[in-house]
Amino acid sequence: MTSDTSLAFAHPEERALASAPADPRDRISLRDHVVEAEIGAFQQERGHVQRLRFNVVVEVRPAPQPLADDVDRILSYDRITEAIAAELAAERLNLLETLAEKVAERILAAPQAMRVFVRIEKLDRGPGALGVEIVRSRASLPVQALPEEGAEALHPVVAYLSNDAIAAPDLSARLDRLAASGAPVILCVGLPEGAVPQTGQKVTQRRVDLLAIEQNAWVLAARDRRCIVVATRTEIDWAMRHGEMVVWAPSKLVLDAVDGPKGAVRDTGTLILWLAEQMAAERLELHGDVSAPAGSRVPVLARPL
Repeated sequence: MTSDTSLAFAHPEERALASAPADPRDRISLRDHVVEAEIGAFQQERGHVQRLRFNVVVEVRPAPQPLADDVDRILSYDRITEAIAAELAAERLNLLETLAEKVAERILAAPQAMRVFVRIEKLDRGPGALGVEIVRSRASLPVQALPEEGAEALHPVVAYLSNDAIAAPDLSARLDRLAASGAPVILCVGLPEGAVPQTGQKVTQRRVDLLAIEQNAWVLAARDRRCIVVATRTEIDWAMRHGEMVVWAPSKLVLDAVDGPKGAVRDTGTLILWLAEQMAAERLELHGDVSAPAGSRVPVLARPL
C-alpha cells in the first residue's frame, strides 16, 4: 500500500497524529467500541439490529495545571461513550454519516474538545466492515449547533439522612420513595456518632470533620447497595445522567471550592444547603435532626423519622 492508502485505513489515532499541527494537542481515544443498533436505509435493515464499531479520537485543550490527578480537570472517556449512546437512543437513523455528525457535535460540546475523529463501521452487512470516518473541529461548528446548549438541565433531589435514619429499619423504604420521584438523588450525611478527633486548629479540624463525614457515607453505602459513594463533580454528573443514587463524600468539592460553604463543615444544615444550591436541586429533603439556614434558594421539605 502507498502511505496515503495505509493512512486511510489506519486507526483514527494515526490519522490524528499525521494531521497534527506543529504544536500537537493531547488526545484521548476510544478503540473498538461495539454496540448494537437499528440503522440503515435499506428495507432489509429495518426491524433488525446490527453491530456497529466505533473508533473515536478527541484532541483536547491542554489541561489546567497542576492537574493533580483530578478527574474534574479533564475530558472524561464517559463523554465519548455517552455521546454515542445518546444519539443512538434519540432516533432511528438511515445513514452512518448522520450518526457520525451527531456524535461529533455532541463531543465537541465539551469545552475541552477541539477536534474529533469519528469512525463508524457496520460489522454485519458483508464479509468485511463497511464504514465512514469524519473529522470535525470546534471552529467548524456554529455555537448554536452544539446539542447540549439549551438542553434541559437536571435538577436532583438532595436528601439528608441523619444517623437515626441510616440505622432505621425503614431505610430501604425511604430510598424507594426518593427513587420513585424520577429525579436524580444525591444523599448526604453528617458526622458519625461518637467523638471526632480534635486538632485545635481550624484548618486541620475542617479536614478531619470532612473525613469523618465521609466515613459515615460509607456506613450508609453498606446499608443499601444502591448507595454509591462519589467525591467529584464528574462522578455526580455521570450518576445524574444515568439515574444512579449516590452518597456525597464532601472533601473534594468543599476544599476545591472558591466560594465554599460558610462556617464549620460540622454545621450540617449549611453544608448540605450549599451542595443543594450548587446543584440547583429540585428540593432539599431533611430526614432527621437538622434544619436548613434561613433564606434558602432551594425548597426544603422535612421528613419525620
